[in-house]
Amino acid sequence: MILGHEKCSFLHLPTPIDYMKNVSEDLGINLYLKRDDLTCLGVGGNKLRKLEYLLKDAKNKGATMLLTVGGAQTNHGRLTAAVATKHGMKAAIVAVDPYPGEISANLLLDGIMGCPVYLVKSDGSRPDSEVEAEAVKKVTEEWEAKGEKVYFIPTGGSNEIGMLGYYDCALELAGQIREMGLEDTRVVSTVGSFGTYMGLAVGQRLENLPFRLTGIGISPKDGGLKNYAAEYYQRIKAFYGLKEEMGPDDFDVTSDYDRGAYNNPVKEVREAIYYMGRREAIILDPCYTGKTFAGICEMVKEGKIRKGENVVMLHTGGLPGIYTKHHRVEFEKELEGYIHII
Repeated sequence: MILGHEKCSFLHLPTPIDYMKNVSEDLGINLYLKRDDLTCLGVGGNKLRKLEYLLKDAKNKGATMLLTVGGAQTNHGRLTAAVATKHGMKAAIVAVDPYPGEISANLLLDGIMGCPVYLVKSDGSRPDSEVEAEAVKKVTEEWEAKGEKVYFIPTGGSNEIGMLGYYDCALELAGQIREMGLEDTRVVSTVGSFGTYMGLAVGQRLENLPFRLTGIGISPKDGGLKNYAAEYYQRIKAFYGLKEEMGPDDFDVTSDYDRGAYNNPVKEVREAIYYMGRREAIILDPCYTGKTFAGICEMVKEGKIRKGENVVMLHTGGLPGIYTKHHRVEFEKELEGYIHII
């Protein structure tokens, strides 16, 4: 139980921490991966830790269906579908996104698990948030008319309850770091919808855990990442009645490596994916972990990560993203020379 909230425990924890020997020798640091890509449902990924708490809250409220939002290829949507399926519930996804022209990657997996995806186009005349809210209302009414009780989960599961999954993970990491005898350790997390980073940050602060936390943003946010983090923490503080103060400068987050947009194809990110794949046989994705690892490599070159430093990068999963059309076509062009017809 974290901050008075229980969860539905369905993960095989702790996830391992693997040492990246070859990359560590190349970069001159000690790089480890916390393998949250190896969680057990729906191809795995970090959102499952959040969903342990969100599922418990949904069941406590008598829900029979989970409804969430994101992009058409949302990893969180896929894992919400997986959790619902495993626990005898229905699920649906609403995405303010055009049809990508094919059923592939997460859309394919959603369909395999029987989860409908509702795609709605932005009309350009009003904020996407309004279009999304209207679509969520419509889908909720549709399913409730069929007798379901719908529980809504925000983007990425990143709210006051969802972040508890990574408060848990902060405690888990601290135990592993102590057991491994690592000193002066930096944990690096991808920052997208912020729930993963925030859970780690709050856990580290409230529990005085033995690591430093750095967040690498994968997309810009209005007002900047630090202000966004501080506003998110204020919601958590009010929700749980916490006394601890945390302002913008308490959050070590950077937007220096977001490449200007969310989920955009970027050559340097693909090069980082090739590098990790060819040196360690670990597969990263082009939206989240590839950008984060590319950022780590740049931080080492720039001296922002010291030589010899212990770095644990959280591998959040996201493998299906490689198979989305706009990323896949770039990989295919660059890798064509690896195919030999004899």
